Amino acid sequence: MLARKMAASVLRASRAFDRRVERPMLDEAQHSETVGEKTYRRIRADIVFGRLPPGERLTLDRMRDAYEASVSTLREMLNRLSSEGLVVAEGSRGFQVTPVSAANLREVAAMRCLLETHALRLSFEAGDMDWEGGVVAAHHKLASVERRMGAGERSGAETWKRYDWEFHRALIAACGSQVLLETHATIYDRYLRYQMVAAVYRGEVAGAEHRKLLDCALRRDWKTAQGTLTTHVQDCVTHMIAKRLVR
Repeated sequence: MLARKMAASVLRASRAFDRRVERPMLDEAQHSETVGEKTYRRIRADIVFGRLPPGERLTLDRMRDAYEASVSTLREMLNRLSSEGLVVAEGSRGFQVTPVSAANLREVAAMRCLLETHALRLSFEAGDMDWEGGVVAAHHKLASVERRMGAGERSGAETWKRYDWEFHRALIAACGSQVLLETHATIYDRYLRYQMVAAVYRGEVAGAEHRKLLDCALRRDWKTAQGTLTTHVQDCVTHMIAKRLVR
């Protein structure tokens, strides 16, 4: 009896010790994941918004200080960004921000149109009142920024493009496919990078296209919305190439 009690006591103590050891290990793993995700988001945003320009060499030692992350974390995050087409891995030479070109811009724009027009139809057919309210709210924010930019304010370019993203995302939010939404988000960011690098602004033309897309959403007119979206994207591409903002 005494032996059984002693064995049970030892087992409880052993389990308590395991928990004490396991908890810091879990905390450390969660902390590492948080640092990695934070580093990933920062580098990704700096690339998409043009703060890290196309073709720039990404030196790990320099980035370690700038992003306050270890070399191993940086290498892991850069390989992840390479799989998304935002970074080019150059083997032993390291990494660089993916260069831009007119040909690649056309490819990215075509893929965005393919994904987004398909998602528009699905979303317009399935969208309910909550979805409609989200579209209206997203457009309200975007239109407010566009009015200020039309009046000459240019300091909020990143906010403008964030609201632009939120509006286009809201339009397709009810498509019912998480894979489609995730794939579209990746392509959209590659397209957005071109807009930020080129500092493109088409003024009232783009604003009018956004209003038309809103109207189509409220009427569930996905066919007109598809045509408007295609014009919206392709005219922007033509503008960037014609103005030699992208070569």
